[in-house]
Amino acid sequence: MEKPNSTKEKIEKAVKEFNKFRSPEAVAQLLSLNDESFRIEFTGPFCLACGFYDYFDDFKIFLEEIGSKADISQIKETKNGAIVTFNMTN
Repeated sequence: MEKPNSTKEKIEKAVKEFNKFRSPEAVAQLLSLNDESFRIEFTGPFCLACGFYDYFDDFKIFLEEIGSKADISQIKETKNGAIVTFNMTN
């Protein structure tokens, strides 16, 4: 399997892998990307009380496995899940 090169390709690959293993309970979608950060929308029927924030950490792990790192800088809870802003660290 060919490794993604650009930041956008890495994030898209992480989204695809996350969704492969976490969907339909949690679904990730890239909303925006700039030079310093990106936003992912997480939706689904996941339990909002038990481990809700664990999904965001799981996404970071998928991203690290592809060769990129990011820290969570903001979590905005929404009616159907959350929009999470990640700051790139590499």
